[in-house]
Amino acid sequence: MLPRPLLLLLAALLLSPLAQADPGLVLVVNARSGVDRLTLDDAVNIFMGRYRQLPSGLAALPIDQPENQPEKARFYRLLVHKDLAEINAYWARLIFSGKTSPPHQAKSSAEILDLLARQPGAIAYLERSQVDSRFRIVLELER
Repeated sequence: MLPRPLLLLLAALLLSPLAQADPGLVLVVNARSGVDRLTLDDAVNIFMGRYRQLPSGLAALPIDQPENQPEKARFYRLLVHKDLAEINAYWARLIFSGKTSPPHQAKSSAEILDLLARQPGAIAYLERSQVDSRFRIVLELER
């Protein structure tokens, strides 16, 4: 058994912010978008095709992670409490009716970062560790 002071030190280190990786998902926009915050309802409306405009007036370009990325399933579970099969069925109905189109399906994480950096109206969900000064976190989805 370890001495009590050593156990306390180990516990403090394990519980410190530096020891904890923060893989949380965040919703980000281009830093030039003029948007500082979004509500969960705003995010739902943009990613579910109900409207495609950011609060700043820019046309929104929602970007989805590649189909095979676990972040995509996590995002939709957090956003609308649905799995990918339900999301795909939702989009199939809307596309068939001609009402709207789904978010842009990125082919890679690199494409997402590139689109976010180049397009002022781009909006995407990322792991917090991927966010840099080119982007602004507008909604915390998961910590």
